[in-house]
Amino acid sequence: MTITPATRNIQLDLSGPVATITLARPEKLNAVTSEMSAALVAVIEWADETDEVRAVVLTGAGERAFSAGSDIRTLDAYATPWDFRNRTDYCDAIRAARKPVIAAVNGYAFGGGLETALSCDIRLASTTASFAAPEIKLGWIGGGGMSTFLAHSIGPSNAAVMLLTGDAIDSDTALRWGLVSELVEPGMLVARAQQLAAVIAERPPIAAETAKANLRAAFNMTQAESIRYERDLQAVTFATEDAAEGRAAFAEKRAGVFHRR
Repeated sequence: MTITPATRNIQLDLSGPVATITLARPEKLNAVTSEMSAALVAVIEWADETDEVRAVVLTGAGERAFSAGSDIRTLDAYATPWDFRNRTDYCDAIRAARKPVIAAVNGYAFGGGLETALSCDIRLASTTASFAAPEIKLGWIGGGGMSTFLAHSIGPSNAAVMLLTGDAIDSDTALRWGLVSELVEPGMLVARAQQLAAVIAERPPIAAETAKANLRAAFNMTQAESIRYERDLQAVTFATEDAAEGRAAFAEKRAGVFHRR
């Protein structure tokens, strides 16, 4: 099944409970236009609301790029910097998704493309991938969470190297710094991301969504607050029908069947 909401440059494919969203503008390194941004927001929100989907894979078309970020040639279309600041932001939509999102980074992840990957919960990368925050070279900085997510992912010193030079790092450095979880040969990347998404989709969905929410909240809390919040969320998940099914399946030595209730 393929859906092309509002633009042919955003593609959605469903395989069971896994949705694969592809930025499909390979001739322009999957640079995102305002139309693509709106369509990506729409498809992310659809995947998050439908019971058909339990996990999402986000990737780019072609072998050269995951995404080179916003199409710079379209930025002057904003009447004022304030209009630019208040634009529809696809990174916000990705971060707001309750369901787990896996980035399959298959080439350049530059600028907004890096922010897109950072907005996902898990990042897998091709051995040919590279990553950069090049905005400083053009006279501005990223605005989609670049600094905070880089600092949390790779530490403040490594983040400073990327943010202050704008130079790219290769996939081996990204793995060593903790920017990505795994490197995969180019031809196997999306399949590996879909395989991981399928494993997550088999888990009780309320528990998976709650684990994601808990992890995100932990970045903004003290350790004591985080533990209290985690315990509260544990009590909520423990009271679900899915948790009761999980306990019954364990006792009966069978696979659980979970219905997001």
